[in-house]
Amino acid sequence: MTTDLLNQIASLKSSLDSHRPFSDHVVKQLKDYYRIGLTYTSNAIEGNTLTESETKVVIEDGLTIGGKSLREHYEAIGHAKAYDHIYTLLDRAITEEDVLLLHKLFFEQIDSENAGRYRQRNVIITGTDYLPPNYYEVPELMKKYIQNLNRVDSYKHPLELASDLHAEFEAIHPFIDGNGRIGRLILTMKNGYCPVIIPPIRRAEYITAMRKSNKGDLITLRIFILSVIYEEMKSLKKVVESLVR
Repeated sequence: MTTDLLNQIASLKSSLDSHRPFSDHVVKQLKDYYRIGLTYTSNAIEGNTLTESETKVVIEDGLTIGGKSLREHYEAIGHAKAYDHIYTLLDRAITEEDVLLLHKLFFEQIDSENAGRYRQRNVIITGTDYLPPNYYEVPELMKKYIQNLNRVDSYKHPLELASDLHAEFEAIHPFIDGNGRIGRLILTMKNGYCPVIIPPIRRAEYITAMRKSNKGDLITLRIFILSVIYEEMKSLKKVVESLVR
């Protein structure tokens, strides 16, 4: 199944590549488009109740939404800041400092004490029997993760590698909170194809795949991530074709 999905994605990428290099106008439109879409979906997976249109109002207009918590507003604003920063990290090796800064940008208005630093205590992940590593193991595990993040693996397709790295990051669970959102930003940045937009309607599928990855089953998560990327590549193709007419 992964081979079929990879072939379909390759076909879409080839079609998109025929329009490259994108003009400055197209690049800006795509950045703005995904800034809202990725912020909304990634936050929604974690329980944020802002709608996509409300997320746009909070981020672009700086307005507050009645009936929504202050934390939900900060999550939208912080995620947009972290999203903006990933464009400064493309096409170069990623460092631990980069990952810590992404977390700081996302989390600083929510919890300034823990923003941009690895967790200082043990945590559990609700709804699963998986226990993340002890907090004192996190720095060393993250050093190994960063090495893996920057290596070239000739035995794995880049998208399969990106999925496996996502599983590795979430298993480490390096932060006290915000692990899913930072992990998905890195997944978007490092897959080399397109932003990874996980529709909230597929939240249960995603969580199930992540739980299986914690038990050593990486294939289920790979298939899920590939299916999401395939759908997003189809959407991206339509958007690009509408912009280059």
